[in-house]
Amino acid sequence: MSAYTELLAHERQTQALAQVMGRLGWDQETMMPRGAAGQRAEEMGALEGVLHARRTDPRIGDWLSAAEPPDAGGRATLRHIRRSYARHTRVPAALAEELARVTSTAQGIWAEARARDDTAHFLPWLERVVRLRREEASALAAGGDLYDALLDDYEPGATAATIGAMFDRMRPRLVDLRAALLAAPNPPARLKGEFPREAQLRLARLLAETFGYDFTRGRLDLAVHPFSSGSGADVRITTRIDESDPFNCLYSTIHEVGHAAYEQNIDPAHALTPLGEGVSMGVHESQSRIFENQLGRSRAFTGWLFARLQTEFGDMGLDGPDAFFATVNRVSPGFIRTEADEVQYNLHIMLRFDLERALIAGDLAVADLEAAWNDRFMADFGVAVPRPSQGLLQDVHWSIGLFGYFPTYSLGNVYAGCLMQALRRDRPALDDELAAGDLSGATGWLRDAVQVHGGLMTPADTIARACGFTPHEGPLLDYLDDKFRALYGV
Repeated sequence: MSAYTELLAHERQTQALAQVMGRLGWDQETMMPRGAAGQRAEEMGALEGVLHARRTDPRIGDWLSAAEPPDAGGRATLRHIRRSYARHTRVPAALAEELARVTSTAQGIWAEARARDDTAHFLPWLERVVRLRREEASALAAGGDLYDALLDDYEPGATAATIGAMFDRMRPRLVDLRAALLAAPNPPARLKGEFPREAQLRLARLLAETFGYDFTRGRLDLAVHPFSSGSGADVRITTRIDESDPFNCLYSTIHEVGHAAYEQNIDPAHALTPLGEGVSMGVHESQSRIFENQLGRSRAFTGWLFARLQTEFGDMGLDGPDAFFATVNRVSPGFIRTEADEVQYNLHIMLRFDLERALIAGDLAVADLEAAWNDRFMADFGVAVPRPSQGLLQDVHWSIGLFGYFPTYSLGNVYAGCLMQALRRDRPALDDELAAGDLSGATGWLRDAVQVHGGLMTPADTIARACGFTPHEGPLLDYLDDKFRALYGV
């Protein structure tokens, strides 16, 4: 076999094992018995050891030196493998295994602490996670910025400096818009009524199918923190139920379907290769956010959705589709990032971005993190955090070591703003389609413009090719201003 063929065969097995490890993570979040946590941590550590050995196999260097890619896809494949090999060979195997074991355990500890509002129960484990991730970042950075080394795992090519500058440009307009909306008289009403679990799940499945999720290659389950897992022929999603608020379930489902659709729609020829997954978390998030917000919270689509909720729940205290649209897009102070409205969501991300940069830099001790969070939340949102589950303990990310991940949520929002501008340009009848509950035109455009390519291009090139222009925050900010100022009459 040629060096290129041998390298791809090795990579295919590595990718398959990584999918198995992902399935273990899915199981841990959804179905694993509580008593299995210790054993699962050992399993995750052992499998990470096998994967690390495969990703640092010296033969990869030899194959890369000799491989002759047959086409553009082959060149992209080698680019990904070369980058992965360079990063993994810098991290000691023992450190990779310890990270897998500790984060597996810390995830369960976080879930317990969140349920009990007991920060002290979680902080010793978070201390271990931060220490290990800083050690990993030092190995990866080779003298450079530690946070940039971690960010590169999720958004190759991005830096904290460029993202921080983008946030600085975004913050004034977001704060001004929020102030105008919160000062407006007669804000939209809240839903009233009873929203039983089974009815919510029926609607969640309907919405998943409406947005193109293929249940023959996936499933919908419940989790503490909604997520999507897997790629190719096995892509699973989760949601959560709050019987006082169906939006939590329904819009979490639409969001995760955006992630899942990306993975399900990648060209099958790329399966179990580096091109067979989303190219970055920012691009991934662009799909989930445009599904959830620009499409799912649009006036046209919420008119269709209102009728379905009426069928399931009866009178919800709202006077028609326009009132429902306003309620879906209600802007109000809140503590939970995943429940935040579009106007305030990115402000939640900016808080986390600054705190985690300080943690990784060593400028903020884990012991001081909760106080720093609460002080910053009061400064940014003007309300005091009432309990840890609505503050520091609300997100799973830090428990599993995802430092550098949070800013990709806002980058995804920026990408989604650009994509929506291009989608409306290319599909002038989009609102008519959405009003009929027909998402096929929108999701088909996203499939062809973004999803099918997988990792073929760089993240920025993927979005630029789809939109026809270099992505920037302008379209998102204009969309938010236009939508919410009209809705609130300010």
